[in-house]
Amino acid sequence: MEKALTGVKVLDLTQFEAGTSCTEMLAWLGADVIKVESPKMGEQGRWLLTEKHGVDSYYFLLLNANKRGITLNLKSEKGRAMFIELVKQVDMLAENFSLGTLEGLGLGYDRLREINPRLIYLTIKGFGTHGPYSKYKSFDMIAQAAGGAMAVTGFPGSPPLKPGPTIGDTGTGMHAAIGVLAAYIQRERTGKGQKVEVSMQEAVLNFVRVAMMGTYVTHRPTPRVGNRVGGGGPGDIYKCAPGGDNDYCYILCTSPEMVASLWQVIDRSDLATDERFRAGRSRAQNVEALTAIINEWTGRHTKFEVMRILGEAGVPCGAVLDSVELLSDPHLKQRGMIVTVKHPVRGDFTMPGCPVRLEDSPVEVTAAPLLGEHNAGVYGELLGLGAAQLEDLKREGII
Repeated sequence: MEKALTGVKVLDLTQFEAGTSCTEMLAWLGADVIKVESPKMGEQGRWLLTEKHGVDSYYFLLLNANKRGITLNLKSEKGRAMFIELVKQVDMLAENFSLGTLEGLGLGYDRLREINPRLIYLTIKGFGTHGPYSKYKSFDMIAQAAGGAMAVTGFPGSPPLKPGPTIGDTGTGMHAAIGVLAAYIQRERTGKGQKVEVSMQEAVLNFVRVAMMGTYVTHRPTPRVGNRVGGGGPGDIYKCAPGGDNDYCYILCTSPEMVASLWQVIDRSDLATDERFRAGRSRAQNVEALTAIINEWTGRHTKFEVMRILGEAGVPCGAVLDSVELLSDPHLKQRGMIVTVKHPVRGDFTMPGCPVRLEDSPVEVTAAPLLGEHNAGVYGELLGLGAAQLEDLKREGII
């Protein structure tokens, strides 16, 4: 079946996570994403945190599914000439190198848009391409700090805390995917490509904007409040049986009806007339007593039981699922979010799939490419190179 982005060709020069998560999403949605890597080592994510020397890391496998992979030495004149020929035939190019890297090779946007005026050129930088911080390097945790996520994460009186999800990396990648797809739609109207820029700091700030609401009222920094939400809830993390590190659930009530259902489920209908818990403000003032009451009930059930019982009663509740539980979760498996792919070296590999579902563009997840796995196919299709020519290029260190 034809996919949503069938026919869209992308040159992927990204590394690590912020860029690779963007191009993986494009690949999942049907684009022909061609990952371009150095012939000797490949991109750094291949060997980052690998537990087996010479075997592609799980980090790489998680971020490069559904792509084709080629090798090309961009530091060589012949390699750059081949790259330019590839640029002429693609719709998008994505890169997240340090500022000025491609420009130093003579392959910056100003040069490439002359070669292909329809090219959509994505650049991801820690702090953008201009501004006082633009030359500073960044990783996920740097962006989370400078983008405001750490300042609002943690418990009162504690140091700022790094959120576990890589919102500075994958969060930036999702912003980037939105940007290039918008540019693609515009190009279909105008015939003209453009540069798309996403800053990791600014992507994190976008995630934090709701947490900043109080600042407009108090003119003070947003405080850290741990797991609790305002308004009286209940809204917090609660302990569950049997009491392990991740045996918790999150319960949040946002209406009187939800609160009443919670009281009924935990067999404490008397709380409806208890002045300490009748209104949101009074519940907030007596939150410790309320937490103890709810913990007493949740502590008698597993987190899965709590989620089921409250969910069926219309009370929003989520079990705190750890990474092992997520990979085996029956709900996620049934929905196709947890999938198993076959990797030529790793064998069967279970991973999260595509979180976006298009009715007419189903996603079949395939394993990340080996280094240079698709050299023959890509160079044969796009540059017309045969086996003998490819062998010569390999011997010269070009591919």
